[in-house]
Amino acid sequence: MAGRKMKIAKGGNIKMNFVKKNGAGLLLCLIIAVPSWFLGQAVPVIGGPVFAILIGMILTLLLTKKEPFTAGVNYTSKKILQAAVVFLGFGMNLTEILAKGKQSLPIILSTIATSLIIAFILYKALKLRTNNAILVGVGSSICGGSAIAATAPVIEANDEEVAQSISVIFLFNVLAALIFPTLGAMLGLSNEGFGLFAGTAINDTSSVTAAATAWDGIHGSNTLESAAIVKMTRTLAIIPITLVLAIWRGRKEKKSEGSTFSLKKSFPFFVLFFVLASVVTTVFQLPAAVTDPLKELSKFLIVMAMAAIGLNTNIVKLVKTGGKPIFTGFCCWLGISLVSLGMQHVLGIW
Repeated sequence: MAGRKMKIAKGGNIKMNFVKKNGAGLLLCLIIAVPSWFLGQAVPVIGGPVFAILIGMILTLLLTKKEPFTAGVNYTSKKILQAAVVFLGFGMNLTEILAKGKQSLPIILSTIATSLIIAFILYKALKLRTNNAILVGVGSSICGGSAIAATAPVIEANDEEVAQSISVIFLFNVLAALIFPTLGAMLGLSNEGFGLFAGTAINDTSSVTAAATAWDGIHGSNTLESAAIVKMTRTLAIIPITLVLAIWRGRKEKKSEGSTFSLKKSFPFFVLFFVLASVVTTVFQLPAAVTDPLKELSKFLIVMAMAAIGLNTNIVKLVKTGGKPIFTGFCCWLGISLVSLGMQHVLGIW
């Protein structure tokens, strides 16, 4: 009995210590995340994560005493971000995605390869920071902010690198959402062709939705569903990409530090939980009433994590060092767009 009381008391102390250490920072991130979430709902082409980063970067300039918030902000930018990726898995019904998205696989694989190759070439040519090149390449080719959220912990990217990459992806997401419906019409794309184009050449889900909705409004079609499925199929590439990066980083550490490579140490276990969440959704055919709130929770946690990243980011330094990542993002975006259209032509869709 006495032993049980000691365990309960110990557990209570751990919880109190966690709150004492991280509570202020978590609360600050939550306070930023709530208005950012609603702003993102009002202006989906920009999205909550970008608003959260911007508010965080501005607020950190005004904070005179940051020490009480530091631990909680760092916890949010790392652990809450990983939790967001796990909950993202509940939005993945693998059977439906693969059944409907298999037609787009050749285009998706081509665009992913193109973006990663371009990012690697520019990393060498422009002497980019390794993490910037990886995050921009992965964010451009897979699914924007979600891919960056999944990749950043694996390569141990710092908050400024994450903020810079998210900002680059946001810039070209907005441009794509605004110009792609008109560009698609000028190129004579069919409804099917535009769904594939939007789903493979636009990074973020909200921007894919905005572009496809605009196209549907002009043409009286229903491309939104097909574009969303293509986008979800791209998202599955998070799994192999993060695993490959984990192994690469582990081997790199082994060479630089002379330590023994440990897959267990490098393995991104939160990605495993992402896969498990997807499997649970698929096997048990979870209804939308269950999965939709979990998907929304994932999106909100990403907004909260981006608030933390904004708080840890020096906006002046970000602007001064942003030229090379922006150019890399532009080249990746242009390459993906051209390859997407080229593959449609090869496959006889356009």
